[in-house]
Amino acid sequence: MKVKTKKENKEVLLGAHMSSAGGVDKAVERAISIGCTALQLFTKNNNQWFSKKLEEDVIENYKKLILESGLKGVVSHDSYLINLCAANPDILKKSRASFLDELERCEFLGVPYLNFHPGAHVGQGEADGLKKIIESLDIVHEKSKNYKTLSVVEVTAGQGTTLGYTFEQIKKIISGVEQKNRMAVCVDTCHIFAAGYDISNEKGYEKTFQDFEDIIGLEKLVAFHVNDSKKGLGSKVDRHENIGKGEIGLLGFKLLMNDERFSQIPKILETPKSEDMHEDVENIKVLKKLIKK
Repeated sequence: MKVKTKKENKEVLLGAHMSSAGGVDKAVERAISIGCTALQLFTKNNNQWFSKKLEEDVIENYKKLILESGLKGVVSHDSYLINLCAANPDILKKSRASFLDELERCEFLGVPYLNFHPGAHVGQGEADGLKKIIESLDIVHEKSKNYKTLSVVEVTAGQGTTLGYTFEQIKKIISGVEQKNRMAVCVDTCHIFAAGYDISNEKGYEKTFQDFEDIIGLEKLVAFHVNDSKKGLGSKVDRHENIGKGEIGLLGFKLLMNDERFSQIPKILETPKSEDMHEDVENIKVLKKLIKK
């Protein structure tokens, strides 16, 4: 299978994770300020289980800004505290309640995708961990019937006891939940590379996404995190690097940016940056230059 390249340089959905300090509407303003066409944000403090309810004026301003800006690819990332297969019953209960809260916030804002890490089994074993993740999702989905926001499981690097580092594990999660139509997938380029999927060259790139198609199905892929990797292929170490400055290198991103199958899928940077966001600007510029005219 050969990678399909775009015949014309259409506007890609390209952006970065933006701080929500000061409110979710501020994340939109930050994205607009550097010319993003896609956005990822936290709808609450990512280091807290719960936050106060979103105020109506904030919701209205957020929706107004999204509409005016033309930002089409919007993704929310859930709290880092959430572990949907936690061994500790109290942590598991909080994780499920917090994930439901995140879904509700996305639903209020009209955010179509809630990105989440599957979880870490912390010694329970992979089989039991996957089973618990499926149970957690079923519980949350049952309590959020008719929600439009999709639960987007992110492929992980496999660091420690984290699950979801193979396409087979992601498939098992999606196949196991009752409401399969509520599920989608996010591919993080750093994560899959660290997990052993070699996207740094054409042959490896083609095989990776053929495997994804065969195991999960490309129709489930709704978002990319575009990050280079500080660590090597199969390292299972999750360390993001700026585009072209890590172990994946520019060729892997050139293949992605010119793959017409993914031209309208949001591509979100989660690379290291400072407060003025100049690194985001530079990384976006690098990615755009890789697109064939």
